[in-house]
Amino acid sequence: MSGREHVIRGSVVLPEAELMWRFSRSSGPGGQHVNTSDSQVELRFDLAATDALPEVWKQRALERLASRLVDGVVSVRASEHRSQWRNREAAAVRLAALLAEATAPPPKPRRATRIPRGINERRLREKKRRGETKQGRSGKDWQ
Repeated sequence: MSGREHVIRGSVVLPEAELMWRFSRSSGPGGQHVNTSDSQVELRFDLAATDALPEVWKQRALERLASRLVDGVVSVRASEHRSQWRNREAAAVRLAALLAEATAPPPKPRRATRIPRGINERRLREKKRRGETKQGRSGKDWQ
């Protein structure tokens, strides 16, 4: 692959040695060229066995990606480009983004706050005025 590191978050990067690549013929455009080149890329990463991720992140990712994992391995496919190299880049970026999302800390719980009384009163006044406007449109008092 390219010499670029794919950062998951902070100083944690995808370990090149643990990435498993597989190439196959891609469907889609390409003319005669498509029949001879293995441009589709499948990138696999053994999430269950890796030591590259902090243990907390790893557990979080295993939990969140459970439906996508096959024996602890997460796999990503890329075939949108004609060039194998660009598909490799796309797959690596996609895997890094997937892991970044899966290892993100859970959002802080929302603290319930009261709606200020003034805002509530203003809303009710506006509703009342709107209702009166609409009431005035009915033709029951017209002769």
